[in-house]
Amino acid sequence: MRTVTLLYHDLVNGDPDASGFPGGGPARYKLSEAEFVRHLDALAAARADAPVRVGESPAAGPSRMPWLLTFDDGGASARRTAELLERRGWRGHFFVTVGRIGTRGFVASEDVRTLRRAGHVVGSHSFSHPDPMSGCPPDVLAEEWGRSRKELEQILGEPVTAASVPGGSYSGSVGRAAAAAGFRALFTSEPVTREAEIDRCRVLGRFTLWRGVPPEVAAALVSARLGPRLSQFLAWNARKAGKRVGGSYYLRLRRAVLERRLRRTGRSPRAGGG
Repeated sequence: MRTVTLLYHDLVNGDPDASGFPGGGPARYKLSEAEFVRHLDALAAARADAPVRVGESPAAGPSRMPWLLTFDDGGASARRTAELLERRGWRGHFFVTVGRIGTRGFVASEDVRTLRRAGHVVGSHSFSHPDPMSGCPPDVLAEEWGRSRKELEQILGEPVTAASVPGGSYSGSVGRAAAAAGFRALFTSEPVTREAEIDRCRVLGRFTLWRGVPPEVAAALVSARLGPRLSQFLAWNARKAGKRVGGSYYLRLRRAVLERRLRRTGRSPRAGGG
């Protein structure tokens, strides 16, 4: 099966640390509300069908893949994001860093329940957002997925079966641990449309949208045009190779560069998701 899934994060107006994780790295994924509304307008113009939720039967015709909207981290702006979707009759997927619930810049327990009551999918984004998650030993992976699912289910009072991988750091061990914890749908940051499966858990890729990306790019990603998807796929694989070769040095250097740019410009640089 093929699906096209878009990945967004927080909405901020002014202070980039007002919602979600602080710092230059996370800031580049945060759109202003006005910018996000322009993205929604472009998506609505590109697709007459509404985005689906994981597990739903798609309404798209044979010439178009079903599309989904996802939002990572669980920043405080999630409820405002949900309201903007609901105005259009749309629903999305909100993946929450469970260990951050109720802390500064993140959703509270009641926000999580409000999102779910409104019909959005609420899932885990791990417990502590380890970086990189693929470098965690098996016992830590089991704790990250198992604890996050258990605590989120206690808040919601219902099973939680969807999750997303923090930092785009997916590996077979990450997927198997998520499946063992009871998740049946796991979203990565790999920009692909073809789904995979690991231990009865669906693995779905996503295309990342960050600050400064034109709304037309978002629209093109959910349309039948191959070029924008291919461009992001090639860029993502180039970064993946850099991470593999450079290891922790690559991650530290990348983080330092982003922080320096943020301090110099007061805004996040244009870059791909990772």
